[in-house]
Amino acid sequence: MREYLKMEAATSGEIMTTLRLATGGVCSLAGLGLDAGEDCKVCLTESLLLLSHAGYGRACIAFFEDGGLFVRITAEGTCGEAAPVPEDDISAALLEALAVGVQMEKREGRLFGVSFRFATDGRN
Repeated sequence: MREYLKMEAATSGEIMTTLRLATGGVCSLAGLGLDAGEDCKVCLTESLLLLSHAGYGRACIAFFEDGGLFVRITAEGTCGEAAPVPEDDISAALLEALAVGVQMEKREGRLFGVSFRFATDGRN
């Protein structure tokens, strides 16, 4: 598995536009079409929201070439107070609908990481 890009960032909304732009660039490098690239950006945003609601203020985002694009987002640092909201179910549903191979990693009952894939042939 070849790494395209790895970065650490806050899970706050202020940085989301920058992370979405970087994700769009990686999607282009990986050969994803426009629709799949947009779906990937939505999945990244929803994953960061889920981690934020789980109490994490920072996350590591890594993009890999793996017969398509594999994205892994993991919490960084210590977690604060969790504040799950009803929209978390919608975020999880969006991830499942848009990407393949969605995995939600939990530690001590709390969401810790999210990973998903996008195929470069447009079949997700």
